[in-house]
Amino acid sequence: MIGRVLDNRYELVEFVGKGGMALVYRAVDKRTGHSVAVKILRPEFNQDAEFSSRFEREAMAASKMSHHNIVNLLDVGQDGDMRYLVMEYVKGRTLKEVIRQKGALPPTVAAQIGIRILSALQHAHKNGIIHRDIKPQNILVHSDGLIKVADFGIARVAGSNTISTDDSVMGSVHYFSPEQAKGEPVTAASDLYSVGVVLYEMLTGKPPFEGETPVAVAMQHIGGKATPISELNPAVPPAMERVVEKAMEKRPERRYQSALEMAQDLQRALQEPDGTWLGRLPDQPITSLAQHTGNTERTRTIHTRKWFLTRIGLIATIVLVMGGMVFGTLRIYDQVMNTTEAPYCLDETEGDAIRLINRAGLKYDISRTSDAVKAAGSVIMQSPEFGTSMRKNETVFLTVSTGPEEQEIPGIQGMSVESARNELERLGFTLLALPERSLSSSPWDTVLTQIPVEGEMMPSGSVVQVVLSGGSVTLPDFVGMTRDEAMYQIQQLQLSILEIREIPVDDASQFERVAAQFFSDDKGASYAVGDQVMQQTQVTLAVYVSSQPEAAPSANPTEGTIISEEEAAQ
Repeated sequence: MIGRVLDNRYELVEFVGKGGMALVYRAVDKRTGHSVAVKILRPEFNQDAEFSSRFEREAMAASKMSHHNIVNLLDVGQDGDMRYLVMEYVKGRTLKEVIRQKGALPPTVAAQIGIRILSALQHAHKNGIIHRDIKPQNILVHSDGLIKVADFGIARVAGSNTISTDDSVMGSVHYFSPEQAKGEPVTAASDLYSVGVVLYEMLTGKPPFEGETPVAVAMQHIGGKATPISELNPAVPPAMERVVEKAMEKRPERRYQSALEMAQDLQRALQEPDGTWLGRLPDQPITSLAQHTGNTERTRTIHTRKWFLTRIGLIATIVLVMGGMVFGTLRIYDQVMNTTEAPYCLDETEGDAIRLINRAGLKYDISRTSDAVKAAGSVIMQSPEFGTSMRKNETVFLTVSTGPEEQEIPGIQGMSVESARNELERLGFTLLALPERSLSSSPWDTVLTQIPVEGEMMPSGSVVQVVLSGGSVTLPDFVGMTRDEAMYQIQQLQLSILEIREIPVDDASQFERVAAQFFSDDKGASYAVGDQVMQQTQVTLAVYVSSQPEAAPSANPTEGTIISEEEAAQ
């Protein structure tokens, strides 16, 4: 595969690794010269039409996300029968590799990594996307220290309720939530459980549950109790341990209810490590926080005293540097979360430039001008320039070429009005939709005719007038239908209700049935059943209703009148 070019754009230059579903290569985007990661689905998935359809749907959902702690999806493609995803290329190691090399990480480092993972998940959950496969293997540590969560989209599609002996599943089952292990539906709280497991591993050097088979590990997630973190690593402060315990509650409703809430507690745990502000977890005896059984208060006191006595030197150091550490932590957090750099947009297509800006957490503003050299739709100027430090949500100003001052009018007939407008604006022209629509079998808002016609040479900024389709509807007979049936038919046919008139009758069998109908347009023309008309044609219905007046409410409250609690109290 090395040397192969996918879709005449992505040249595979290095094999990076493989997972249960995909082969991963580093590739060079020949259009930009940038390195990207290309994930090619294994052949057995390519042959599964249902899976392929779900994969594309979920991949497109993932493409809507743009966050500095997410390995963002850049492109989705197919070359022959080979389906692939193009992702950001992150030069560095997985968090799993870091833990294997260093063992347990310092609590402050683990907390900061956890905060960044949760920041990514908060963004994903707000966009309705659940990762389902949070594990250290999917957390990438960039060579400059930036944390990136990988495999959004793929994880959602691939997440399986079955447990097999596949290596990828064996790797994931250590981080499953209890509901995943039981094959139940997952929620955002399932991701937070997995973050708790990842934190546990960062703080102790190993996952909370081990077993010879995936089933054995899964059963421990459902009913087992992990060894307290403080027994494996006494350097972990109580507050950090309590945050992990809450995240790993067996029942989802007892966990954190948002990634933001958990991140805030992790941040506070760095500042108030004793953990008294967390209180007691629901239905959890205080003795479970101690290292030994026996008298609850005595054991808790012994545990707390032991923790402070064995770490008196550390506490003294913390007291001396706490102000600096907190300030530094907050500053790093602010720098990572709220600052970014202006991306390099020159010579990019307008769409690619917008994606780069969105990924950087910035906004954009586009102006257009003709250029005799640069192709229409390419960026010829940007401000601020590449690499400038910016705050999130600030604006990058782009100037996009509309091509030469005079160029050919494109053919837009048959396009939707939105697609036609985008195509004309890309070339520096303006679309003007005439108010008069035409009856046509083409869908509503399809461009039927254009002036100037395709191929005519026009200066940049010229207006292209178009006539749009009004669609085509055969008017049905609503008489005899119920009101609800008629309204449903009108909605389905994309007609417009002008008025509903009610006609009193005594025959109860006729109540709420259509008695008559009248069709017209906004110019006063009238139509009959069976006529071909445009969508949005107006409909007036006459509907039978009861001729009997509604019974007046009884003056005696005991005879059925509903009164408020306040009135009853009086």
